[in-house]
Amino acid sequence: MPFRHVLAALAVALMWGLNFIAIDASLAHFPPMFLVALRFALIAVPTVLLVPRPDVPLRWLVGYGLGFGTVQFAFLYWGLATGMPVGLASLVLQASGPFTMILGATFLRERVSGRQILGILVAVGGFTLVGWQRAEQASAIPFLLTLAGALGWAIGNICNRQAKAANPFHLTLWMSAVPPVPMLALALVVEGPARIGDSLTSWDEPTAVGAVVGLLYTVVIGTIAGSGLWTWLMARHRAGVVAPFSMLVPVVGMTAAWILLGERVSPMAAIGGVLVVGGVLLGSVTLGRTAREPQRRPEPAPEPASA
Repeated sequence: MPFRHVLAALAVALMWGLNFIAIDASLAHFPPMFLVALRFALIAVPTVLLVPRPDVPLRWLVGYGLGFGTVQFAFLYWGLATGMPVGLASLVLQASGPFTMILGATFLRERVSGRQILGILVAVGGFTLVGWQRAEQASAIPFLLTLAGALGWAIGNICNRQAKAANPFHLTLWMSAVPPVPMLALALVVEGPARIGDSLTSWDEPTAVGAVVGLLYTVVIGTIAGSGLWTWLMARHRAGVVAPFSMLVPVVGMTAAWILLGERVSPMAAIGGVLVVGGVLLGSVTLGRTAREPQRRPEPAPEPASA
């Protein structure tokens, strides 16, 4: 991979790692379910008007939007709103990798190698340590909610893979048209019109400006710029060359949470984090030649933890 492409991959990891800080700022003002609907609505409206719809079966487009967009972010935002540390959330979402392998083997009959099974077991051991640490220090519910978000992301990955879109970035944009309606309906039932209306009118609160900036960062930098650049890299290099850079996302997320939010990581959680990253790398990195290859058509591939 050329050096400028390495810099681009590092930039994506930085964008997505800081995205968790932006989400935390938005959750300080907006209720979580409504924030998910708002986030995707801001992408969906210009997408439907300006971007051609990808030529994929509707069921896989809707499935991708429900799994990756709706389930993942509903549980992630819920977990963060109920006390999940921002840095650990960026780590726990990496469970989407092992979940995707398991779902692929179960429903798509994809072959899982011994190395991948070992990687899954190592990662599960890491998640167990992190969950155990959370249960000792506080409620484990936020951890389980974030883990459920990772499962939703894995479901979205399977639908993305089955869609086989010629332009994966257009599929990612159109996926954003699925979550707004069900998430708005859920927000109205769970959070209520009064709370939603208050978040849209109380602009004099000290958290309002940071929440809007965080929301714009999530939409413009985290989703459009980050996903667009990642898709561009995936179109030019093997997935096994590009995908390992996603392991820098929790490193950036946990470091940013420590510097900006004062979050501390216990030794047990740190050991668990190392096991998670190592296990996911072991199961996802393709061994063998990684030299520069000619450009090829984009192929659908699971996206890393963009949040």
